[in-house]
Amino acid sequence: MTTDIYLDCNATTPVLPAALAAAQNAMGALFGNPSSSHTTGLQARHIVDSVRACAARVLGSGDGQLVFTSGATEGIQTAVLSALCAVRDRQARGEAVGRLLLYGATEHKAVPQSLAHWNAVLGLQLELRALPVDAEGRHDLAVLRALAPQAALVCTMAANNETGVVSDLAGIEAVLNGVAPQAYWLVDCVQALGKLPLQLAQTRIDYAPFSGHKLYAPKGIGLLYVRSGAPFTPLLAGGGQEAGRRAGTENMVGIAALGAVLQALEDGGSFCSPSQMLQFRERLAQSLQAAWPDIVFNAPFATALPTTLNFSVPGVASSVIVDLLDAAGVRVSAGSACSAQLAAPSYVLQAMGVPDWQAASAVRLSFGALADDAFIDAACARIARCGAAWRAEVAPPLPDALPPRHGPALADDPAMHLQPEGLNNFLRNHPEAVLVDVREAYEHRADPQPLRFGRAVRNAPLGRLGPELADCLGDPVVPLVFFCRSGRRSLRAVQTLRQLGYAQVWQVVGGLATNSIAASAD
Repeated sequence: MTTDIYLDCNATTPVLPAALAAAQNAMGALFGNPSSSHTTGLQARHIVDSVRACAARVLGSGDGQLVFTSGATEGIQTAVLSALCAVRDRQARGEAVGRLLLYGATEHKAVPQSLAHWNAVLGLQLELRALPVDAEGRHDLAVLRALAPQAALVCTMAANNETGVVSDLAGIEAVLNGVAPQAYWLVDCVQALGKLPLQLAQTRIDYAPFSGHKLYAPKGIGLLYVRSGAPFTPLLAGGGQEAGRRAGTENMVGIAALGAVLQALEDGGSFCSPSQMLQFRERLAQSLQAAWPDIVFNAPFATALPTTLNFSVPGVASSVIVDLLDAAGVRVSAGSACSAQLAAPSYVLQAMGVPDWQAASAVRLSFGALADDAFIDAACARIARCGAAWRAEVAPPLPDALPPRHGPALADDPAMHLQPEGLNNFLRNHPEAVLVDVREAYEHRADPQPLRFGRAVRNAPLGRLGPELADCLGDPVVPLVFFCRSGRRSLRAVQTLRQLGYAQVWQVVGGLATNSIAASAD
């Protein structure tokens, strides 16, 4: 069995065992509604109060409010709504407020989209303006100093989700204190929890959203910090929960799980230290450089989170690196998970002024605070395997012409798509079928599994179907079952062959990533 090496923790993390246990306890023994006044409800209320108190100590929130949310997007929406409602009220009173909504050019898209949404809904007609960053990805404080006097709200982030670049929050605060006392300040702290020291009440920050699933809590739970005295408008109104700040029955499972993570942070010992994180990043960087000697790292290590590496390989698309590492069981991403389906260069790297090829080829590797020496050793070994597989590919495959069969092209038939539940039966009923891996040869070599779906596999990259399968494409045609990582390339293979008149072709829906048999083999 191959164990995944999960290196995409900026997208999400696994759940801490203690958090899983706390969640199960909240679903089982402590299932009460915290608004109920009987003993079962009071027990649930105790969980809510205890987790909030622990969060206040970990975040240094002082007299500020901490509101449980569903995650960062809700926290951002609530913060933006609160600030802009206050701006509208100040405008109605004739007070001087800024006309600009400033946000960092490398912010998560949730921030500018929330600004645009509530600016339109509230009819404020304020101007959205992106605050540029320098070549290191940090906010341009000179531009901020020039624009901040006109700002109603300034939105920055503590650390960038794609590059790991840590913002100069002290520098931003100094500028705002000096020239923009009227501006509210929202800081996206999603990537900061467990990685950067936080004492929020000692800062000028008005709003700071957090998301539990970025640090070993489950998805669907988060926190919003609201500075004492900062305006607040509920995004959700109704039952009066969260002291009227967020209606709806509390997510007790998520709150209990988040509490276990926060307790682990407070107690220490569960997560690796900052110095360990730096050592781990250096070892991973060295393994990447050995695999691809011309690699370029897209953010300076000195001003980035020690858990994040963003890199590009000249002449190699990010999807190629992601697919190759994925074949070896190493999970990384091409930029933000929220933008992974968009075939566009990273806007974060473009804002930093990197060359277009670099922004289009970027790969993000991010490990979590639970990493240890054995995990990093295994990750480096897998990366080395990928480097060897890459170097063995002396030339990229060339497209070839497939011989058409007699007769018209065949239509797309739902029966050619093998769902996970039907694949096993199909293979039993067709023992002569040939399994064909259409991933590139270097991906196939990097994959440590010689067998898939319980039998041997032929490798025929999408661009070399004809030469590699000449013995199977005669008359009669041997049944062919194609698969790849996600199902996209295998679908193209089947569609191409059917257009040429080949009927005995099928593809595994979802590929290796989602097929249940493949998952059990992994």
